[in-house]
Amino acid sequence: MENKTRFKIVLFAPEIPGNTGSIGRTCVALNLELILIKPYGFSLDEKAVRRAGLDYWKHVKLREFESWQDFIEKENLQREKLIFLENIGEKLYYEAPYQEDCYLVFGRETSGFPKELEREYQDCMFKLPMYSEHIRSLNLSNVATTVAYECLRHLL
Repeated sequence: MENKTRFKIVLFAPEIPGNTGSIGRTCVALNLELILIKPYGFSLDEKAVRRAGLDYWKHVKLREFESWQDFIEKENLQREKLIFLENIGEKLYYEAPYQEDCYLVFGRETSGFPKELEREYQDCMFKLPMYSEHIRSLNLSNVATTVAYECLRHLL
């Protein structure tokens, strides 16, 4: 079954190789492109990336950018195509304006996005609900998969 719907998953300065590998696996499952923005907290050659991506990692449609600015300039992006997922968002992920060719952007596992990006794109920030005071954040790969399938649902 071919996925005719196109959107992209973007990881801003990912730190945990297992999360990146798992997200890559989701991208293969949905026939999506995975965009990684440097710096990384690991090497893409690390076993943990390949282990999490299993034998699917070789099928990941992967593009890399040196920085956020490099990404924005080379992609020539329209602001309305960017959907940021971060636990500081005021709106919930199912309220996001999903559309063809949108970019689902996820921040670093430990620190999210730089403050200047948070300020600049505050109106584009969305979050998953968390109702327990015992949880600070959710696992990045779980969030990316949840949001990717929500975006797909909206576009089908």
